[in-house]
Amino acid sequence: MADAAPTYDVVIIGGGPGGYNAAIRAGQLGLKAACVEMRDTLGGTCLNVGCMPSKALLHASELFEIAGHEFPTLGIKVGKPELDLGQMMQQKTDSVTALTKGIEFLFKKNKVDWLKGRGRIAGPGQVEVEAADGAKTTYQAKNIIIATGSEPTPLPGVDFVDGKVIDSTGALSLDKVPGKLIVIGAGVIGLELGSVWRRLGAEVTVIEYLDAVGAGMDGEVATAFQRGLAKQGMSFRMGTKVTGAKVDDAGVELTVEPAAGGAAETVRGDVVLVAIGRRPYTAGLGLETVGIETDKRGFIANDHLKTGKDGVWVIGDVTHGPMLAHKAEEDAVAAVETIAGKAGHVDYDLVPSVIYTSPEVAWVGKTEEQLKAAGVAFKKGKFPFAANSRAKINHETDGFVKVLADAATDRVLGVHIYGPQAGEMISEATVTMAFGGASEDIARTCHPHPTRSEAVRQAAMGVEGWTMQS
Repeated sequence: MADAAPTYDVVIIGGGPGGYNAAIRAGQLGLKAACVEMRDTLGGTCLNVGCMPSKALLHASELFEIAGHEFPTLGIKVGKPELDLGQMMQQKTDSVTALTKGIEFLFKKNKVDWLKGRGRIAGPGQVEVEAADGAKTTYQAKNIIIATGSEPTPLPGVDFVDGKVIDSTGALSLDKVPGKLIVIGAGVIGLELGSVWRRLGAEVTVIEYLDAVGAGMDGEVATAFQRGLAKQGMSFRMGTKVTGAKVDDAGVELTVEPAAGGAAETVRGDVVLVAIGRRPYTAGLGLETVGIETDKRGFIANDHLKTGKDGVWVIGDVTHGPMLAHKAEEDAVAAVETIAGKAGHVDYDLVPSVIYTSPEVAWVGKTEEQLKAAGVAFKKGKFPFAANSRAKINHETDGFVKVLADAATDRVLGVHIYGPQAGEMISEATVTMAFGGASEDIARTCHPHPTRSEAVRQAAMGVEGWTMQS
């Protein structure tokens, strides 16, 4: 069948944010493109069991908490809200279905073929696709893009057990609210999903090996962020290592000990969420057929997204850099545009990060700790949301904006936001930094009043010491 299969300019293995955006951009540029995806739906982890469903539950659970706690103070009488978890999960599923169908439409619009099945490289310029019925077809490709993404990292000594010891996918489909949820890992996934179930009524404890939450965020922000989550009712055990788990009818018993060494003890929960990170999905890809090796963690190295083997490219979570959907999209566009003879480029120093809790946390560029370690002289401007008029009126005053700028040139080096709608506001900082802008550029740009974004401007004013509203 191989000789009857069409030949493509580019075949992408993986239909997540990296893969489907690569396919769409290839179609736009007139390349004959195909995308291999083994799921029944396009969108990868992000759309199916990651970014999108988690945001659906974050939004719904936030409204549930607002209805139960804030409505009375706003003069809105609706009675005590009741949770219909089945309907909450159904609306999540409906939203995800609409999004994945949207990608199918975009494939058709841009003349991209969806090759349904599991893809593997079968040799130089060859991609084999195994369909659900076991049938195999080999396609010829001038270029192959590996966009297979990542999967949850397991924790040694803690085996997954359906409904008891779960990963992020399991946490998005629980059929009842756990009485006590233990989250292993205080990174983005653990804190977001922990927030969902705390709002819906679970007692949530987060166990983290490191001494700070937030996967490398600015230290001052991390301290405030953890304090805010604790005020909401989430408890933390920092600097703690989980060494084992036992599952019984009553729940899960974890064995823990201080990360720095010390006596072991046990803690119990009804459900344990393992959220210690993700690892590249590279198993069974046929990399050996083209002489590609991974590092010990499973990552594929790249030089401007090239693997070093003619015509084989790698993008997204499966290669180095932030494991974020929007980073994968940037990789995708850069790789395809390079294939098409254009100038593809990604500035990895300007990939923003967001944690979609309430309040949110967002940042781009360097932290204070990174600048100090590099010996970079900088100035800092900081502005609290408690002094922002829109935040005050909306009763969302937790958090602050921090702007870090070069002491000599005033060029913005990093912006860190802990507060309402932080994920929306961080783009102003990213654009400013992309153009090499200064804190004064933000400070002297008119912002609408009253908006939360004024806090960004006031923090930028603070770099030169002329904050006006606090």
